Amino acid sequence: MKWTDTLDIAIALSEAHPEADPTRVNFVDLMRWVVALPGFAETDKHCGEKILEAIQQAWIDEVE
Repeated sequence: MKWTDTLDIAIALSEAHPEADPTRVNFVDLMRWVVALPGFAETDKHCGEKILEAIQQAWIDEVE
């Protein structure tokens, strides 16, 4: 996975952190959680606020 795979990341996050409320996760934690996902192939250097916002929104949509 790469930063642009927002839906795949959202699905993986919902499976890895089922207890987490995606509306309450701050971007620092979100970035760490994404980088720690199995199969994630990038570093935090290629990440920005817009990407994190897209991932967070996809995760919120996935949970709903």
